[in-house]
This record gives sequence, structure tokens and C-alpha cells, in this order.
Amino acid sequence: MKKPFCSTVVLVVALCAALPVAADEGMWMPQQIPDLAPRLAELGFTGDAKMWADLTGFPMNAVISLGGCSASFISPDGLIATNHHCVQGSLQYNSTPEKNLIVDGYLARTREEELSNGPGSRVWVTVAVNEVTDAITGKIGPKLTDRQRFEIIERRIKERTAACEKDGLRCRVASFFEGLRYFEIAQMEINDVRLVYAPPQGIGNFGGEADNWQWPRHTGDFSFYRAYVGKDGKPASYAKENVPYKPKHFLKVSPKGASPGELIFVAGYPGRTQRHETYAEVKERTDWALPRYVRRNREMIALLEETTKGHKDLEIKAEPRMRGLSNGMKKNEGVLAGLLKGGILALKEQKQKALETWIAAEPSRAKEYGDVLPALAAMQAESEATRERDAVLGGMYSGSTLLSTANTLYRLSLEAPKKDLDRDPAFQERNWSRTKEGLVRMQRTYDDRLDRPMLRYALLEAALLPASQRIAPLDTLVGFAPGMAKDEVQKKADAFLDAFYSGTKLAGQEFRLGLFGKSTKEIVDTNDTAVQLAVALYPLTEANRERDKATDGKLSRVRPRYMRALLAQGGGLVAPDANSTLRVTFGRVMGVDPRDGLRYLPQTTLQGVVEKATGEGEFNAPARQLEAIKALRAGKKTPYLDPKLGDVPVDFMSDVDTTGGNSGSAVLNSQGELVGLLFDGTLETVASDFLFDTQKTRSIQVDTRNLLWTWDAVEGAKNLLEEVGIK
Repeated sequence: MKKPFCSTVVLVVALCAALPVAADEGMWMPQQIPDLAPRLAELGFTGDAKMWADLTGFPMNAVISLGGCSASFISPDGLIATNHHCVQGSLQYNSTPEKNLIVDGYLARTREEELSNGPGSRVWVTVAVNEVTDAITGKIGPKLTDRQRFEIIERRIKERTAACEKDGLRCRVASFFEGLRYFEIAQMEINDVRLVYAPPQGIGNFGGEADNWQWPRHTGDFSFYRAYVGKDGKPASYAKENVPYKPKHFLKVSPKGASPGELIFVAGYPGRTQRHETYAEVKERTDWALPRYVRRNREMIALLEETTKGHKDLEIKAEPRMRGLSNGMKKNEGVLAGLLKGGILALKEQKQKALETWIAAEPSRAKEYGDVLPALAAMQAESEATRERDAVLGGMYSGSTLLSTANTLYRLSLEAPKKDLDRDPAFQERNWSRTKEGLVRMQRTYDDRLDRPMLRYALLEAALLPASQRIAPLDTLVGFAPGMAKDEVQKKADAFLDAFYSGTKLAGQEFRLGLFGKSTKEIVDTNDTAVQLAVALYPLTEANRERDKATDGKLSRVRPRYMRALLAQGGGLVAPDANSTLRVTFGRVMGVDPRDGLRYLPQTTLQGVVEKATGEGEFNAPARQLEAIKALRAGKKTPYLDPKLGDVPVDFMSDVDTTGGNSGSAVLNSQGELVGLLFDGTLETVASDFLFDTQKTRSIQVDTRNLLWTWDAVEGAKNLLEEVGIK
């Protein structure tokens, strides 16, 4: 039985009252937006707020996910708008040292010239969201063990997912409000996605890491895909005879962009926020997880720079990882600064103390919630006992593609003989095609010369683990021991790696694909060294998974009660933490005073490109762009000029609430027209993932006038202008 949405998220007396929210905080579920109609009216919205809740209507049906990035349909022929940094995998896949699309960009002037993104590329269109809380967590016996509780919830999720996945749909059951509510999300999955246009690096990543997370920005962070389907209109694997997908709805690209003070909406798929974490959880991130992340990223970036220097082919293969490492490092440096110097951690502590006081003030509340925070604190302490070992172990799999591939094939062989509902979710039959696609795509991305330094880095980390947290199988295989001298550690690691890479055939596509679907005995009998390492590490990783399942079962009892306490204490309408599901946020185009004596204006123009361009490195604007700007200055007319600025706008700033995963999100005006693409935030307020800064949080968007001007004046892409209705 479905419940009215508002009653599921507002656990207070005035269940459906739309109370104002501070500084427009909130990555809202679309279904929540109608309850915010009074607040939208205050901001000048005169339309029907229900337009944002209808996932099958305009404009929400045009907003899609690329898996890690957001995007939107902008033409009746399936043209997709997203960020330049979201298409790096496609550019890398199609690049060679002789034709480096990452640097040079790419424009298909005909449909026949559009490039396949390769196996594994996907577009997801959300078509339905239904609450299934009772079906997932209802009627679970209180006497069951934590492990048994986990099993029941996981099995119910798998059963719901299987029942939902019909007629080409891809379904997911997602937890909201810390497991207090569950929603089933149905998406159409399109798996033939092709590259249409990506600007040169000097436009799409102008300013590079120097400008990343900064303002002012002058980046043309936009690129375009096209979705293709079979001639029957249904999703199909890549084939030349496939035809462009005809979306039910698509966004009109506004040639007017966005102006200061204007109300805008951002629709996309934000990744993760942690605003409902406890103080102990945030403190652990501040004290250990984030500093470790920043340090490792910095060291791995240096290692990759050294490895790829002078090798154009390696630079191409390493580019997506390098860009991801750099982006994550800089963001988390900002998060740490915000948590510590910005006082966010101290505010989190104050908020938790206030919650404790509120619980203790009423006997009924003390009875219902009094044990929640102590229980969560105890579980947090338990998780920290082996965190060094577990993090290093995870880093080995994420660092080495060979080890990760061997582990995937070995685990698949263990799971395949089971009934599908009994398999680990990652290894259910619904995911087999994706696994196989990954084995094929690896041929374009893998290189021993990149894999080895990353695995060596992880081995040296493992060698430094304290005696109480050793990875015993690795010590045995490599010959490590606690307290071993550095030169001896390196000598043993290098000897192990020599044998490891000379004894594996997984770098060969034919061999990899030949192991897909083989029995455990057949895989082990290959005596492949990558497989041997995966088999040796499996007991420890499996023990960790079993421990985590029991922990998740315990959390499923405690965290929903914690969330009930937070909602009851705060009252009003509350947005759940981001979890990579479709969300809507709104705000205004506006600047900010980030620090004493400093003011950020809300818009940048082409003049800033000219001022920053140096002709080299991260500020190497392409000659054709500078020539087009010169022609504009000489009086060449353009419909994209902003009369108030006297120039073409490049980027703009707004106070919308966004996070990672929102990259490529559609920025819409009140009529649902596309006025920009969101691509970044400011370093001063990235800690808002943990506690929203109501005064200074800002997001950064590229103005549609910039992308239309680039198509017109820089690229001469008349085919694209005509397709989106611009004459």
C-alpha cells in the first residue's frame, strides 16, 4: 500500500505544512517540491510547483543520469547536454597519441561522425518513484539477529528489484532518511551513447586545477552526447543501424541565459552528503579519513605524473584518473578547512548536544531515543578498530585494475552456481552484461606501466601497517613483516611485482573474456598470479563483508530511530541526504562576500578569458576562440551579447544547494528552459556537505549563451544550433 508522500517525510504535527527553509537549503526529492510552493512564491515563482514533481512530464522527464554525472535531453533527436569533465572517459576511449581528443576536442558535423563511447556507457531516465518502506522493513521480527535482519532486508530489495525490471527498465530500491524510508526507482536504461561535441581542453577545462573550485571562472565546461536505440525504439547495444532516441520531453535551450537575481532550478543526481551524520562520524572523517584521502591523492598524482612523463599514450590513459584525483584532493582540502577553520565541526558538536538535551528533557523521548546516540557511538568506535587495514586493502583493489579484475572473475565463479536471489547483489545476473563490458573496455584503458606503480604504492602502504592490523595473506606472499626496513620492504615488493606481472595473462582481452563464466576450479587452475593474489586475499575480504552485513543489520534498527529524533526535534520539511537519486534544488543567481574585504560578482564574461589566456598550460585558450572574441570586439554582431554586461556571459554563480554528482545538472528558469549547466562550487563552502552554510554556499554554472556562442562563432556548428532550434 502506497502512502501519501508528505506523510512519509514530515514526522511532525503539521505533516504537510510547507515551512520556509533557511537560505533555500535542500536537495529535494521532486515529490517534495509542491509542498514548497509558498517558499517558491516568495522567490517570485508563478508557475505550478507540481511541474517539478511529474517525472513523466516536462521538464523532469528530460533530466537524466550518466552514472556519476547528470545530464539532460535538449532536442527531439536525443541530443544530451552535460559537462566537459563528464565525458573524459569517452574522450580517452577514442583518443590516440596521434589524435588526442582530450586536448583537441571533437565535433561531429553529421550523425555518421558521432563516436561510440564504447561498452559500458549508459543513460538512465527516471520514469517512476514509489515508496516501498513497508515492503522492505515491515513485519521483521524484533528477536532476529542483526545478520538475519540484514538478510531479510537485502532479499526483499532483490525481490522488489526483480519484479520492477521489465520492458527495459533498470530498477533500484534506495534508502532515504537513514533507512527510515525506502523508495523504488524505475529508470529506462539506454546503452548506445555517442559523442557529438566536446570543446578543446583550452575551453572545456580552461584554468584547469588552478581555477578548480575557485571564482571567478571562465570555463566552457560543456559537452554533448546522443542517445541511440534500436529501430523499434527500445534500448539496444551499439549498432550502426540504431537510430537516435526520441525522448518524450526535451529542454529548450534558452539564448537568454540567466541574470542576477533570477530564480533558477537545478535538476540532477547529487551523489552523497553527510548532513545527518553524528558528531563522532564527522570527527572521525576530520581526524583521519579526510587527511588520509588528501595525502594519498597528492602522492598518487605525483606518482602518475612521474610515470606518464614523456609518454603521450600513457598520458591519455591516465587523464581521467588524474583529473579525478586532483578534483577530489582539492575539494577535500576545502572540506577539511571548512570543518576545522570554518567551525563546521564545532557546530556539529553543538547540534548533537542540543539533540541530547532535547531527548533528555522529556521522559517519553528519553525512553524512545535515549539509547540511540550511545549505540551509534559504540558502533563508530568498533569501525575504527581495523580502519587502517581495511582502507589499505580496499586501496589495493581500487589501485590495480588487474587485481580488481581477477577478484571480480573469482567472485563471479563463486556466486554463479547459486540461485539468483541468493547471490550477492553485485553478482546477480542483471549485472553480468556490465561485467563483461568492463572486461572489453579494459583493453582501451589498461597498461602495465600504470597499474604496477599503483599496486606498488598499495603494497608499500600495507608494509607499514601496525602489527595488530596486518594483512596476513599479503605478508606471506610478499614476505613483509612488521618493522621491516624501508629498503628491504621495497626490495621484496619489487620482487613480488616482477613475478606478479610476468605471471598473469589478464591484460589480454581473449584470456580475460575466456574466464568469464568459468567455474572456480577452472579459474584457479590457470595458476595466473593475479588470480592467486585475489584468491589469497578473498578470506579476509569475505570476513569483512560478513562483519559489515551484521553491522548494517544493527544500523537498520538504530539509524531510523536516530532520524526520527532529528526530524521530530527540528520539525518542518526536511530534505534527505543526497544518495545519487533525482533531486531538485532552487535559488537565485547572486554573488557572495566569501571573506572580509572580498566580493564575488555573480557573472564572468569573455573578457576574462582574454585576460587569463597565456597561450600555455592550463590557460591555453585555442586560437580560434581568441579570434572569435577579437571579431566580437571589432563589432561582429551576436545574439548572445548581454546588453548590461556589454559582453557574452561565460559562467554565473548562484546560491543553489548542490554537491558532487550534480555535475552536468540542468539549470532551468521558471519556465523550465535550460539556462545553464552546473559544474562546480566554491572551495570556501564545500564543507556544506556536512552542515549547510546558509550565508556563503555557492554553486557555479556555465551560461547557455557561452555554449551557443561557442557553437556559432568558434566552431561553426550550425548543425547543432539548428537542432536545438537556434537560428
